[in-house]
Amino acid sequence: MKKWIKPGLALLLSLVLIIPLAACGQEKKETIRIAEVTRSIFYAPLYAALNEGFFEDEGLDIELTTVWGGDKVMTSLLSDGADIGLVGSETSIYVYARGASDPVINFGQLTQTDGTFLVSRNEVEDFTWDQLKGSTFLGQRKGGMPQMVGEFVLKKHGIDPQNDLNLIQNIDFANISSAFASGTGEYVQLFEPQASIFEREGRGHIVASFGTESGHVPYTTFMAKQSFMDENDETVEKFTRALYKAQQWVANTDSKKIAEAIQPYFEDTELEILEMAVDRYKSQGSFATDPILDEEEWNNLQTIMEEAGELPKEVGHDELVNTTIAEKVMN
Repeated sequence: MKKWIKPGLALLLSLVLIIPLAACGQEKKETIRIAEVTRSIFYAPLYAALNEGFFEDEGLDIELTTVWGGDKVMTSLLSDGADIGLVGSETSIYVYARGASDPVINFGQLTQTDGTFLVSRNEVEDFTWDQLKGSTFLGQRKGGMPQMVGEFVLKKHGIDPQNDLNLIQNIDFANISSAFASGTGEYVQLFEPQASIFEREGRGHIVASFGTESGHVPYTTFMAKQSFMDENDETVEKFTRALYKAQQWVANTDSKKIAEAIQPYFEDTELEILEMAVDRYKSQGSFATDPILDEEEWNNLQTIMEEAGELPKEVGHDELVNTTIAEKVMN
């Protein structure tokens, strides 16, 4: 004799079976809060990782906040307002030199050269660095990587920034491009895409790259407090694995496709400008192809800081850099 199940009971049984199966396919993602020092095409591998789903593949949900300044990134990390910071490695040295009990550790390098370009107000044929002597130079904030690398490169070419230039350094990072556009300075040190935008608009002309002159340096690095890394080692490993996937993707993808991937993070910038900027950075090797910050780069950083009079104390590579995680995900 057949036993019939009432329609309502059948629906209930179906739901009981389906809901657990659906839940199994929706594992809860772990939220990671990132504080980035600025929004820049220079950080293209990060935005590519977000857009291409590399963090999501590792079960990570990224909350990205732009805090506009290296000091603000450090404040966010030290006050537990962020889990991971994206900022120049010099900031970890500043914090360490002040006697931090919970030092900030560099574990994933994103960019490995300077990201700024020298822009002239007037068109210059056959530019040579000595043409800067006697000019008004709109530089970057004192103590930050752009300023220190910029001065390092100038000195390399026989220019004393303090004596050979009318050097302006009292303008906030966010206002440097607008200050130049309004008539301040004959030369300016700019990141992309502003350098390319000014060139297209006829407001300036790119005459040199600080990135090609600086050598390899840990310009922008992912870092976290030692305590966070100790307590969340698996999470940091997942994050670094996603980063490495993105770095490899950027290294093996054409500039146009990269520009399309990162465009949601630069809605006010034309795709053509994005592609041009990405191509500049790729061609000069600015994007690190793996997360390892090696000892040579670390020492180069401290040489640049010392030249600028900004190195509070010499710090060993093994004290503030962790390469073990990067090496593990690469192997």
